[in-house]
Amino acid sequence: MNIKLEQYKIFNEAATTLSFSEAARNLFITQSAVSQAISLLEKELQTQLFVRMRKGVTLTKEGELLYQNINQALNLITNAENQLSNLSELQEGELVLAAGDSVSEFFLTPYLSKFHDLYPNVTIKVVNRTSIEIYELLKNGQVDLGFVNLPIHDDSLSFNECFLIHDIFVGKNPTDKIYTYKELSKLPLILLEESSNSRNFLNKQFAKNGIKLNPQMELGAHSLLLECVKERLGVACVIKEFSSRYLNTEVFELNVQPPLPTRSIGYAYLTRKSLSAPSIKFIELIKQ
Repeated sequence: MNIKLEQYKIFNEAATTLSFSEAARNLFITQSAVSQAISLLEKELQTQLFVRMRKGVTLTKEGELLYQNINQALNLITNAENQLSNLSELQEGELVLAAGDSVSEFFLTPYLSKFHDLYPNVTIKVVNRTSIEIYELLKNGQVDLGFVNLPIHDDSLSFNECFLIHDIFVGKNPTDKIYTYKELSKLPLILLEESSNSRNFLNKQFAKNGIKLNPQMELGAHSLLLECVKERLGVACVIKEFSSRYLNTEVFELNVQPPLPTRSIGYAYLTRKSLSAPSIKFIELIKQ
């Protein structure tokens, strides 16, 4: 039996994507090269691994068994390579991150500064996008790590929680009034755009109580929410941890019952893509 590691890597990609053409694109080889490698592997193992169809392929029972074991083996090899890479200092490389404006400003900046001090020869790129857009960048392999609102369930991505956040409503003046969700919905609301995860979370919480939100204003940046409240344009839903310099001086938290559930911010990466050495070092900084 003369099976090479490269054949197993091609098989693993094809089994993950269930598409020879997509596997070819991901591996930067031709589709015919993928088909040939799979055919040779099936010949060497004397068993059929895929059922070919007009649109894509499916695994046979034998293919499923091989995939489970090969996937684990390749992950072990990748982890070993990463550990070896971590033993040496980073003298070059690139770290590409994606995060929202607020996460970049209030959470990432100190870590970026420290990482740059430790590894000045590594180029750092930060792309500002919404959580939904970040998922697509991760899946397309365009960024190494994405910082997103959790929870999100996606088997192609691995998620790790960084810190908790609290969504609160704020107004221009302090008040002792206790607001219900229904009362809040009737106020002149200033909210983030529908495309944001934060807005989606808020819509779901109010929908559970049979309330549809119709904001007076929709904005694309968290800081603009606070500025508009400061100018007496309405009441906004903001993240408490990102609003500290405004709270109790320029805007004031409203007492809402029941309070909105706690959420979290975390980092995500593509499960089947091995993390680069700069990514691993950056994660180590966050964990500290």
